[in-house]
Amino acid sequence: MTEILEFPVLLRLIDERSVAFRAAVASAPSLDAPVPTCPEWTVRDLVQHLGGVQRSWAGIVTAGPADARPDVTLSEAPRERADLLTWSAESTDQLLRALREFGPDRGCWTWWAGSQSPQTSGAVARHQVQEAMVHAYDAQITVGDPQPLPGEAALDGVDEFLSTCCAGTDPWPHEPAAVEYHATEGRSWRLSLAADGARVTELLAPATGTGTGTGKDAVGATLQGTAGELVLVLYDRIPVNSLKVDGDPRLFDLLLAWDPSA
Repeated sequence: MTEILEFPVLLRLIDERSVAFRAAVASAPSLDAPVPTCPEWTVRDLVQHLGGVQRSWAGIVTAGPADARPDVTLSEAPRERADLLTWSAESTDQLLRALREFGPDRGCWTWWAGSQSPQTSGAVARHQVQEAMVHAYDAQITVGDPQPLPGEAALDGVDEFLSTCCAGTDPWPHEPAAVEYHATEGRSWRLSLAADGARVTELLAPATGTGTGTGKDAVGATLQGTAGELVLVLYDRIPVNSLKVDGDPRLFDLLLAWDPSA
């Protein structure tokens, strides 16, 4: 059975990862420094992005159930570092206050309708942990001090990414296939891909390797690493071949290039 972090834990992790993000930004030599993992962005762009995301989701959760994305008015981010860091902290606070006020079960618009993740404020909180965690890594690597992703957040992050960003009814445009992700912490997932969509299942026990299963569930490739490393691969922060790959590695390249919403 899939283990999902409890709502108060998700809120704590959003806060912790956002604080870690700002600590790295505060130590950056310049807000104009390029971010290696986001080649088109500077540190300033990164702060403006995460702050805007957090403010947007605060407004979306507050708006409640909606068929279309609610209009959320965002304040312009300041230019000076001290003011920008204050604005970033206020962004995190807005998100956390909205989530605390409405709790995990409030319905709201999300871009992942049709996935295996629900359209609720709890699912928003779960995804926002990953948003803050990965961008904290981006900021840390920019200042030359990348830290391992926190274990509990990373384990949840593998499941959350596969359930939210991959699973759904959008057709897989290639031959049916399945890939597996094995975290060295002891959890594993299978992503099955076919013309009628993709689905993710958490495995009760690791499979024996590639070639297992039948039809679209025949495992064509497996990827093994720590949960944190798997998250960084899923978000295209580190290359697939930096981890242990069995089977056909091209399947992971096809996955990274696949945009189900296109």
